[in-house]
Amino acid sequence: MAKVMRFYETGGPEVLCVEDVPTPPPGPDEITIGVQAFGLNRAELMFLGGLHPLKPRLPSRLGMEAAGIVEAVGANVSEFARGDAVSLMNTMKANEFGAWGEALTVPASWVVHSPPELTAGEVAGLWCAYITAYGGLVDLARLKPGDTVLITAASSSVGIAAIQMVNMVGGISVAVTRHRNKAAQLGELGARHVIVSDEENIAQRVREITGGKGANLVFDPVAGPALAELAELTAPYGTLVIYGVLSPHPTPFPLAPVIQNNLSIHGYAMYLDDDPERNKRAVAFIRDGIAGGYLRPVIARRYGLDEIVDACRYFDSFEHIGKVVITVD
Repeated sequence: MAKVMRFYETGGPEVLCVEDVPTPPPGPDEITIGVQAFGLNRAELMFLGGLHPLKPRLPSRLGMEAAGIVEAVGANVSEFARGDAVSLMNTMKANEFGAWGEALTVPASWVVHSPPELTAGEVAGLWCAYITAYGGLVDLARLKPGDTVLITAASSSVGIAAIQMVNMVGGISVAVTRHRNKAAQLGELGARHVIVSDEENIAQRVREITGGKGANLVFDPVAGPALAELAELTAPYGTLVIYGVLSPHPTPFPLAPVIQNNLSIHGYAMYLDDDPERNKRAVAFIRDGIAGGYLRPVIARRYGLDEIVDACRYFDSFEHIGKVVITVD
């Protein structure tokens, strides 16, 4: 038996229930993981609230990112053994199996060996953020040395991953945050420039930073009406990568700057099953970045399993910088 999080109706974190359930033995191509830590992600809370395109089948478990130890392996699994330190790659399909808990059984193809340089708590905040940053910036937008990259929502775990990745490649990271109290820490975390959007004009600051040329890349999870401004401050032949829809408002297409400046706009969502070769490239790139000291998750706050509701509320406050992680005793 293992303690897990389940919910019988969609809603906020208050609908979560802690229950003791049997952990199913692994099938031929599966492994069972004893969870040491898991990270919170926006998509999971959208899933909990019934707001994600993937809908829960009630009663439902949830959770798509965890680090732990292999407890059992299926008959066809040769790449993992009992006792290995492993981590679950981020896939929304994992919500059916449920990383929010003490144990889960999942397909072995969703799992990788954990980087030995990181703690379990750090690994729990690794793959979702860093694969998203890699997929959008490096693999899709072809980030190169010297590129100026504007990173909105920069205090999020993905934003911090993007700052580190831009620096690793040799680009110029420009972090955007709404609040002054986050600016200094973003600078300490590696952002070359920080723009406080509640106090400063983003377009004006980007022109100052780039000598009037604009940002080569824009990496944005918000979209909405602000996309028009982001397009205006993008350099000719530049690229905007939109990887989220945090804005509750419609997103008008910025036709004039896109045509006039030959801009490219890409949507990006990370899936494990649509491009396995990209996943391999991402994992290899991230491992190299960790080994080289360029990449390391930032943990904003840690909670215990019995504090999950408080953790979700803190996550929803947008006060954190980095990842909110739950440790499992």
